[in-house]
Amino acid sequence: MPTLQLKVSPLQNPSRYRALAEALTRITAEELGKRAEVTAVVIDDVPAARWHVGGTDVQRPTAMLEISITQGTNTAAQKAAFIERAFAELEAQLGHGQGLEPASYVIVREVPASDWGYGGQTQAARALAKTSAAQAIAM
Repeated sequence: MPTLQLKVSPLQNPSRYRALAEALTRITAEELGKRAEVTAVVIDDVPAARWHVGGTDVQRPTAMLEISITQGTNTAAQKAAFIERAFAELEAQLGHGQGLEPASYVIVREVPASDWGYGGQTQAARALAKTSAAQAIAM
């Protein structure tokens, strides 16, 4: 149940949002093994006048992508591969052939299973229920 929050500047064409969400969902499934059907992508436009790097206005398209995943579910190599592919996708879709601002970021945040969930149930509770069900079947 990863969540991805993407901030982009300058304002993009809203028709691009679906393509970004689809690509980021696919990359999340392929690189991190996450289920697409519970992957949420939120895209926010930030006016260029409100995005600064080094104290000055950004001169090129800029992006910041943060993904939250359950702690301990992916290796360092998987997270590195996700960061590389996600950045390349952002650059391809938003860079307009000139690349992204060098200070564009992809951040992987690991959240303890007890601290988040969906459908009113934590990830820890879901894992426990799955383990209990598997043990019941084995008996």
